[in-house]
Amino acid sequence: MATKSDETGDPMEHRAFFGRRRGKGLHKGQKALTADLLPKIEITPDDLAAGDVRKSFLNPAAPLFLEIGYGGGEHLARIAAERPDDNFIGAEVFSGGIGKMLEKIDAAGLANVRLFTDDAYGLLTRLPEAALEGAYLLYPDPWPKTRHHKRRFVSQTALDALARTLKPGAFFRFATDIEDYANWTLAHILRHSAFTWPPVAPLAWHAPYDGWIPTRYEEKARRQGRSQSFYFTFVRQPDTGLGAKNT
Repeated sequence: MATKSDETGDPMEHRAFFGRRRGKGLHKGQKALTADLLPKIEITPDDLAAGDVRKSFLNPAAPLFLEIGYGGGEHLARIAAERPDDNFIGAEVFSGGIGKMLEKIDAAGLANVRLFTDDAYGLLTRLPEAALEGAYLLYPDPWPKTRHHKRRFVSQTALDALARTLKPGAFFRFATDIEDYANWTLAHILRHSAFTWPPVAPLAWHAPYDGWIPTRYEEKARRQGRSQSFYFTFVRQPDTGLGAKNT
């Protein structure tokens, strides 16, 4: 599962993938959807290499959004149903999450969702520049142990790739219930020249987004006694070059 970290090589192999790929086996219905539905809506590395993946949507000109690590798909399925005139890509490698998302797509007849089943970094490096109107990273694995912090998705490298694919003015929404990961993300964002954190009222970052419905991961955090979450909205600045800000 680990891959070599080589910035000059295949962007799909810039680092190890840091997350589970397998859990409990898929049930019969999920297996059927994986065999029948997934090939029709999956974005593969070959698709990315062949050209603009927006052409795979019924309305290629519609605004395109990305959710990185959609988990069980509650948020992605909801916003895709609420916004049928927008297009969405969900990036997730955990087989159980993919199975749940396929069930939601099938049940709701969602025609505006495509799935990427490999590391989201590889997707970001191969999407066209400024292809995205917005991106979500909601309750990602916090990798709480210090020696595992390098496994967190938010990094200089990932933010560079995300900045390349976000249009100027596009949003990047990040939510977590882990204060250390919230501080980590803020530190990376504030150092990065392509992103800004618009001024907000003190403690406003604890208020959920408008129309927010808790995900099952958030509900699990509440059951485990983590009563406070962080909801950040960052903005892709006009082109200023990528990388860390001069300090």
